[in-house]
Amino acid sequence: MHPFDEMYVPAAGQPLGPGAKGYDSRVTVRDHYRGYADWLALQSKELMAERREEAEMIFRRVGITFAVYGAKDEDGSGTERLIPFDLIPRIFPTAEWDMLERGLTQRVTALNRFLHDVYHDQEILKAGVVPRDQVLRNSQYRPEMQGVDVPGEVYSHISGIDIVRSGNADGSGEYYVLEDNLR
Repeated sequence: MHPFDEMYVPAAGQPLGPGAKGYDSRVTVRDHYRGYADWLALQSKELMAERREEAEMIFRRVGITFAVYGAKDEDGSGTERLIPFDLIPRIFPTAEWDMLERGLTQRVTALNRFLHDVYHDQEILKAGVVPRDQVLRNSQYRPEMQGVDVPGEVYSHISGIDIVRSGNADGSGEYYVLEDNLR
C-alpha cells in the first residue's frame, strides 16, 4: 500500500502506509471502492500479472508511448517508453466526480476557445496575455488553419488533462491540473 493509497482509509487515528510513523495495518476499504476491492480479492497475482502483460503488449502495438528525449536505444534510435498506467483504477465518489467533470468540461471549453481565438481574431495575442512568438513559432501552430471554422468550434478532439490530488493523512485533498495534452 502506498502512503496516499486512494482505496483505503487508515484505522481510526492512524497514519496511512507502511513505514509511516504509527502505521497500523488494519485499514478499511473506502465505500466507493468496495465492489472493486471485493472483485480484486478474488483475482490471483498470476492473473493480474498476465493482464498487465496483455495491456503492455496492446499499448506497444497501438503506440501508447512517449519519447524519452536525449536517451537512445542500443540501435541508436530514440527511446520510447510505455505511458505509465495502473491496473487498479482510481474510482471517484459521485460528488467528487461531479465537481471534476464540471471543472474539466470548463477547462476544455476554455482551451478550445483559446484555439479559436488564435486561429481567428488573435485577441489574446494582441493583448499580450500570451506572447505572440510563443504561439506563432510553436511547431504545433498551423498557419493554414488561420480563419478556418471547425464544426462546433472544437479544435481539440482528444484532451488529456493530467490531474493530481494533494495528499492529506486522511486521504482527502484538493485536485490540481498538472498539464493539458491536446490533440
